[in-house]
Amino acid sequence: MLDFLPAPLRGVIASLLLALNTLLLCSFLFCVAIFKVLPFALTQRFTHWLMNHTHEAWISNNKAWMNLIGQTRWHLSGLEGLDYQHSYLITSNHQSWVDIMVLQYVLNRRIRPLKFFLKQELIWVPVIGLAWWALGFPFMKRYSKAYLEKYPEKKGKDLETTRKTCDKFRNNPVGIFNFVEGTRFTESKHAQQQSPFRYLLKPKAGGIAFVLDAMGEQLEAIVNVTIHYPAGRPGYWDLLCGNVNDVVVHFQELNIPPQFIGKNYDQDGVYRLEFQGWINQLWEDKDALLEQMHREFPAK
Repeated sequence: MLDFLPAPLRGVIASLLLALNTLLLCSFLFCVAIFKVLPFALTQRFTHWLMNHTHEAWISNNKAWMNLIGQTRWHLSGLEGLDYQHSYLITSNHQSWVDIMVLQYVLNRRIRPLKFFLKQELIWVPVIGLAWWALGFPFMKRYSKAYLEKYPEKKGKDLETTRKTCDKFRNNPVGIFNFVEGTRFTESKHAQQQSPFRYLLKPKAGGIAFVLDAMGEQLEAIVNVTIHYPAGRPGYWDLLCGNVNDVVVHFQELNIPPQFIGKNYDQDGVYRLEFQGWINQLWEDKDALLEQMHREFPAK
């Protein structure tokens, strides 16, 4: 443990370790990606396996430097039912850039590495677009309302294209991730939204609905995650400096209501209202759980 060192020095060491980890494993990943384009089933299965384990190795190395520079106390519950061989849709409240590192730390090798849907245009982002493609992140093609008004025959084509990209997950379990709030919680955003929740922003149901539209039948369950930082929302520099002392995380595995599978959120108004009501109820329950977490794990 390096907790005896000054926090800024720990932050510099962690930053260098993160950069080195990313540089080395991305370089290896790009070399493996060359073989991904070969039209041989055996080669593609092997490269998928190798890239998946490279992704997990990157997370494991990050866990190592997090443990090295700090002594975070983890208060975890609800992890018992998760299975590495199943696909899940994971969602969480969003308070900090640290949230992603927390989820990766806890879920690594319990389920498959987290992936999120990306707009098709992002595949052309230098370096990182190639990394997303190599790791098998699903790219989606979405048409704007204006485009569909001009070309109504294209309705449903975007979802059809996305479903085809998700076919590869039928025999390869995956963890699809989505922040329902769409952005990090801040007091100013909370006030601007006039959010009815005490600890949460208003949920945006469209992202999760799109995942269910595209691949709902492939998913084992929704994993509803609630994160609480007793000392207050940390910044990424706090994490690098080892100053995140306590993290409380609760996992709730939810069965996907069958009436929400195979529906089009954009075009079915009745379904849209029903789904929004379901998400709002989840958020009311999450807000109550956060209230309980604040009482059980008060600021120190």
